[in-house]
Amino acid sequence: MTGGDGLEACTPEPGSFAVDVRDGRIGRVMGRVGPYVRLRPPGGGPAWDCPAESVRQAPPGAVLRARVTEINREGQLPR
Repeated sequence: MTGGDGLEACTPEPGSFAVDVRDGRIGRVMGRVGPYVRLRPPGGGPAWDCPAESVRQAPPGAVLRARVTEINREGQLPR
């Protein structure tokens, strides 16, 4: 089933990247709480809850950008 956006509905695995189709944000899947999937932006920031029916697997290009964001963020952290 698609939402007309070309992205397939999915049940994402924790640690993977997914798209909140309500607003197009990409997030790392933190887990599921009831009917919601918990997503956190790449590189950190406040997590948000997304209804499971509004979560789609992130396309490969978006996953690559998200991973680069996380790697860049890690490089900026003090050691």
